[in-house]
This record gives sequence, structure tokens and C-alpha cells, in this order.
Amino acid sequence: MDSEHWRAVITAAQAGDRRALDELVAGWLPLVYNIVGRALNGHADVDDVVQETMLRAVGNLGSLRDPDSFRSWLVAIAVRQIRDRARRTTPDRLEEVPACDFADLTVLRLQLEGQRREVAEAVRWLDDEDRQLLSLWWLEVAGELTRRELAAAVGITRQHAAVRVQRMKERLETSRGIVRALDGACPGLRELSGRWDGRPDSVWRKRLARHIRGCRSCGGTREAVVPAERLLVGIALVPLPVGFTLSLAFGGKTAVATASATSAGWSAKLLGALTKPAVAVTAGATIVAGGAYVVTQPPGAPPPRAAVAPTATAASEPPRPSAPPAQAPAPTPTVTRTSPPSVTKRTDSYGTVVDAVDRAPDPDTRPAALSRRPESGITSTGGPKAVMQHRGDRVTLTGRGYVLVRWQISPGSRPGALVMPSWTGLKGRLFHVASGGSRRMDDPLPGAPNGYATGMGGPDIGYAVLPPGTQQMWQNEYFYLDGTVTLTQNERGCDYGLIVFPSDRDAVVEDIDQGPPQGAIRYGLVRDTGTDSAPVPQYVTRETPADPATVPQRSRV
Repeated sequence: MDSEHWRAVITAAQAGDRRALDELVAGWLPLVYNIVGRALNGHADVDDVVQETMLRAVGNLGSLRDPDSFRSWLVAIAVRQIRDRARRTTPDRLEEVPACDFADLTVLRLQLEGQRREVAEAVRWLDDEDRQLLSLWWLEVAGELTRRELAAAVGITRQHAAVRVQRMKERLETSRGIVRALDGACPGLRELSGRWDGRPDSVWRKRLARHIRGCRSCGGTREAVVPAERLLVGIALVPLPVGFTLSLAFGGKTAVATASATSAGWSAKLLGALTKPAVAVTAGATIVAGGAYVVTQPPGAPPPRAAVAPTATAASEPPRPSAPPAQAPAPTPTVTRTSPPSVTKRTDSYGTVVDAVDRAPDPDTRPAALSRRPESGITSTGGPKAVMQHRGDRVTLTGRGYVLVRWQISPGSRPGALVMPSWTGLKGRLFHVASGGSRRMDDPLPGAPNGYATGMGGPDIGYAVLPPGTQQMWQNEYFYLDGTVTLTQNERGCDYGLIVFPSDRDAVVEDIDQGPPQGAIRYGLVRDTGTDSAPVPQYVTRETPADPATVPQRSRV
């Protein structure tokens, strides 16, 4: 970035120039997002840490003496917030599944292939402290930071930084070897990883690395291994997610905050970059989403309470406008109307999200009668049989009628955590109506020794592991669509495939009532109530995110 240009922008922002502040936030938010996102590997706390970093930077901008040091100053703030988050977080929360795996975001959004992709995926195997350092070193190699800025952010000397970076790189290379080996076909490694739940951690990194060091099959490679720093030179920042916004409450009395208050609020462009339409609070003014009105506090009035960010909900549900904060009895604030209130048309949610693992019915229990819904037929961009075997494969379905999604899980090929497929861009309504195929995927397979092997795996081949709270799927899952929607295969971790067939009610009933000719392991299960209270898929949204794998599990449509 042009240092002379940013020096002028920072100086102007410190003097209260709103346009300069707009440019400053928009220009540096991607850098902060990349540091925090990679350090936390896309954990659900990424938004909060980025928000707190930008809040502190904007709130303390007036205290920055040298504009030339802005980048190192901002990076140091981000690292402190990452560390503060680690100190505040309980061990249970640290083990939560990431909201959106940053390694996969890196691969998808930068379209990395080969060994570059291998490096991005290896990051998952690093400890928190190594990931924090790697988030800075990655940007150093990419030309976004200097070694001096890296050392200053971590709070160590450049010599000590060199030692720590070298140790981190050694563990990264070990992790690259694990990623490479897991894509291979070594029987010994498959047996060893059969007990692994698919979540990378330091314990399994050491176990797998020990096997790889002593295994001729895993230790070899068909191509020369390029050092990670050579692969990352000049690589771009991971773009911000579509619709990524922040909700900031400004309580500091810096020159920027004061200038904004006296001019009755932040500019619309900055609000668009910094707010989830919640309430943004400055030292002297409250700006409600969209600039509908501004409440100006007279001098000497108690500072307004900081707004509380809304509880996270599915991206598809329109946010409700927040009410202005409670005001002090005296003195009475003046209300200035800046623009007419906007009216947002809200689509009521429908259906029930199935978000707990259900109990399998008795094999001899016949299903309830399936409700009748109007059918005019479904058209599919994949034709009558859309086969989706790889991550990113997708099919768009349109019309009114039934759809069959058949599961093919392959833990024998690659066991581990299973990232569920997602339904995006929904227009209309989508219901989960029935489950069939004569078995749930966790039912014992016919002829399996001791009944141990199931469609989800076994001790000899490893297991497919569902995300916590995800409904166990059956071999055949039936849905009813009235509108249009896109289904995306999000394979990573455990191998799986989907086959999507436009269907009809008669075929659904035949499946769940009779089973295959060789005899049903169990009858099917009807979920459709025939009303808008019928369940909807867990991973569905009306939005079209850049990475469909980031669709929230508890969807509300």
C-alpha cells in the first residue's frame, strides 16, 4: 500500500474527516479479518474479535502519534484481542467446531491448487499459538507485513521472532506431510486413523507424524516439496465474506468520535462498513440503522449505553430494527429526523429446524401416512440423475414437487468429520418430508461382522463424524420444494457423494412403505405434517454465500 497516501488519509481521519475514516476502515478491514480469521481458523468468535479490534483502533486513532506506524499499531491491537479472547474462553468453547473453516475459505476464495492448497489445509493441524504466529508470517511472506511489524505485534525481538517462525515452519511442514499422507492409500495409516474423530489436534498430529516417519509408503512423494514461503509469495488476502459486516459501539472521546457527533452522525458509507443494522453509538450521538433518526445528547448528559449486538441468527432472517437506548430523565434530548423511516418487507419464517439427533424407530414400525402436497414437477440442472461426488458440485432445482437426495458415504476412502451439504438461494419454500432407503446410515450393514460396520463406517475403516446436533441421515432423504433452490456438495474431511433425483409422492410412499426386494432393514419415516410446521433442512438459507459450507446449521427460512 502507498505509505504516503495512507499517511494523508490517517492524518485527515484524525482531524475528523468522515470520508477519510470511511477509506481507512474499508482499506484495512481485510488485513485485520485475515489475521484474526487465520489465527482462530474461522471460529465463531472471529466477527467479535475483528469488531473489537476495529473498535479500539477507531476509538484510539487520535492517540496515534506517527501515521507511518499505523499498520504495525493496528496489527498489534489485533494480536492483543486474539490473546485476550484466548484468556477469556473456556476449554469447552475452544473445542467448538469453527463457524467457517478458514483453511477452506482460503482454498476456495483464492482458488489454491496443488501444494498451495496443501499448505492452507495443513494450518488446521497447528496449535493456537502457532496459528497466531502463522497468521502474521503468512502475511509477511505475501508482502502485506514486514518482519519488524511481525515482531512488534508479537512483542518480541526480531531475533526471537526468527527462532519462533522457524519452529512454527517445521511444525507446518510436518502438518503438510500429514495432509499429503491422508490423501494416500496406506493401509497402516488407515488403520491408525480409524480411531480418529476427524478433528485435527496436536495429539493426533504427533501420532500420525510418527507413523509417517517410519512408513515408506507415506514418507515418499511423487513431486518435489516446495518450501511454504515460496508457495505463499505474493498471494492475495482472502476476500471478506459476502455481506460481512460489523456492529460497533463507539464510546471513546477521540477527535474522530467528537467530530462525528457534532456533525450528527457517521457517513452512510462508514455505517455500511461497520454496522449490522444494529445501533451504533458515538460519544455524543446515537445512529439507528439506516439513519432513520439521530438522538443528540446535550453537553453534560450521561453517555448513552453501548448497544448490544443482536443474537446471531441465520443470515436469511431479516434483522429487526433496534429501538433507541434508554435516555436519561434530564436533560431532554432533541430528536432530528434525517431521513424518512425505511420499511423492510419481512418474510415470515416457517417450518421447524430439526436440530437434535433423533431416535431410530423400531425396524418393524410402519411409517405414518404421507401428507399430500400439490405437484407440477421439478426441473433439475443436473437432469433426471445429478451425481455430485466432489466439493463444490451443485444442482439447481425448480418447480413444485418432490426431490430425492441419496447418500453415499465413503469412510473407507477417507474417514473423518463430515461437512454437510447446504441449500442456498431459496426462493419459495422447502420441506423435509420423509426418510427412506430401507435404512439409516448408522444401521448395521447386511453381513457385517458382529454388526460393527455401518454406512457411517467401522473400526477397520474409520468413521464419518457428523457435526454436533446434526440429524442422522437415511440412505434416501426426500424433500418437497415449491420454488427454486440450489443444493451444494461440501465434501471435505470424510468422502461422500450425493445423487439427486426429481421424484413424486408415489415413489416416496413406495420407498418408505415397502423397502427393497431383498427385505427392509427398517421401514421409512414420515416427517411431513402437511402444514407450514413441517421440518425444513438444517442447512438452508435464502442467501447465496460465497462458500455454501458456511450456511448456519440452525437455519430459519
